[in-house]
Amino acid sequence: MPDDIPSAILTWTEDLVFTGGTPGGPSVTVDGDGSRGPSPMVALLLAVAGCTGADVVDILRKMRIDLRVCRIEITGTRRAEEPRRYVALHLRYRMLGAGLDEARARRAVELSLEKYCSVVHSLAPDIRVSHDITLD
Repeated sequence: MPDDIPSAILTWTEDLVFTGGTPGGPSVTVDGDGSRGPSPMVALLLAVAGCTGADVVDILRKMRIDLRVCRIEITGTRRAEEPRRYVALHLRYRMLGAGLDEARARRAVELSLEKYCSVVHSLAPDIRVSHDITLD
């Protein structure tokens, strides 16, 4: 199957626990209760953070930054009524690396969020996405 048409299989195992992934690839556990694996809503946060994190690491490598730490803390604000979807996400990037300064870090994050991160761009357009950067 071409890379531009991804597929995944999720299989119920017990209670609200499912395991799945791409056919023949590694699997993950998703738990509706969040006790044996991330809940679907936390999995969405992890997908956003993982996607933008990969972009940022790749962009900084291309800038020849010797990145040593990249940690993304993400929080989501959900509606009180059903469906309790996210209405806002906030990402806090914590980075450390030789040659890394505020301007390069900001450029990498902005490129990811505004241009490259497929997961962010797959979200509903009315979800507010904000961020801040800390250089350790």
